[in-house]
Amino acid sequence: MTVIDVHAHADVPEIAALVAGRPGHETELTAQLATFGQESVQLNVELSRTTYRPCLDDLATRLAAMDRAGVDVQAVSIIPNLYHYWADAALADEIVAAANERIAATVAGAPQRLVGLATVALQHPEQAALQLRDAMTRLGLRGVEISTAAGGNELDDRRLDPFWAACEELGAFVFVHPWGCSLGPRLAPAYLGNIVGNPVETTVALSRMVFGAVFDRFPRLRVCAAHGGGYFPHYLGRADHAYAVRPESRTMARPPSEYTGSLYVDSLVYVPDELRRLVAVLGAGRVLLGTDYPFDMGVADPVARVRAAGLGTADEDAVLGGAAAGLLHL
Repeated sequence: MTVIDVHAHADVPEIAALVAGRPGHETELTAQLATFGQESVQLNVELSRTTYRPCLDDLATRLAAMDRAGVDVQAVSIIPNLYHYWADAALADEIVAAANERIAATVAGAPQRLVGLATVALQHPEQAALQLRDAMTRLGLRGVEISTAAGGNELDDRRLDPFWAACEELGAFVFVHPWGCSLGPRLAPAYLGNIVGNPVETTVALSRMVFGAVFDRFPRLRVCAAHGGGYFPHYLGRADHAYAVRPESRTMARPPSEYTGSLYVDSLVYVPDELRRLVAVLGAGRVLLGTDYPFDMGVADPVARVRAAGLGTADEDAVLGGAAAGLLHL
C-alpha cells in the first residue's frame, strides 16, 4: 500500500513581498487578529519563524518527517493564509504564478514522493479557471486548494461556475481548506478561531455547495474537505429533515445525505471513534489520510491513528492511500 497524505503545506516566501503594504493585506491582517486573538497570532508568528520554517522550506526535513510518519507521498499545497482573495486581477496573477511555480519546484525536488496542488484567484472565477488549466497542463499539478469562500462569493455562487466547470473538465482534485472564520471576535479566545472556526467554515461551505446544487450542475467534481469535513458529516439527519419539511430547503435534486457520494474528507479528526464515524457515514473510499504537515493542529503519526480505528484491512487500505491514488492521478 502506498500511503498518501492529501493535506500537507509549503510556504511561498515570494508572496510576502508582493502583498506588503497593500491596503487589502492590512485589512486582512486586522481581520485575522480579530479572529485569532493577539496571543495566538503572536505564537503563530513565533512558530512560523522557528519550528515550522525548516519543515516548510527544506526538502530533506520534509522527506525525513514523511519517513517517520510512514507517509510515502504528500500532496503539497500552500499555507492557507497565502490565498489573498482581496487582490485585484493583476496582483492575483502574480500571487498565483509565484505560488504555483514554487509548488511545482518543490515537487520537482522529489517527484516520486510529492505531488502538487495549485492555488488560484478564486475571487476572479474566469481567471481562476485559466490559472488552474495552466497549473495542471504546464506545471503538472494534480488539483487545487481553495478556501471556503472568496471575494464575497460563497462556493455555490453561480459566478464560480466557470471555475467548477474547469475543475470537472480537468479532473482536478479540489481541496477545500479554510482560513479564519466569519464569526470573528466571538472565537478570539483560546485559539477557538482555529479549533471551532475552521470546522464551522468548512461546514458552511459544504452545506452551501450541497444546498446550492453545485453537485447537480457539476456531478463529476472531486471535492475533498479538510479537518474531516468539519461538522457536515455528523448532522446530516437534520439537513435531510429540513429537506423533507421545508419547501425553501429543497433547492437541489436529492436529500443532502445523498450527496456524500460527491464528497471526500481527510482523516484529521484525531481519535478512533471520530474516524470510525466518518467511515460509517461516508464510506472508507471517501476518507483520505491527512496530517496538516507541519502544523501543531496536525498529527505526526497519521498511519498509527488510522490503524487504531480498527477499520478492517480493505477500509484501512482505502483510507491510507487506495482512494487518493486515483484522485491524484498517481
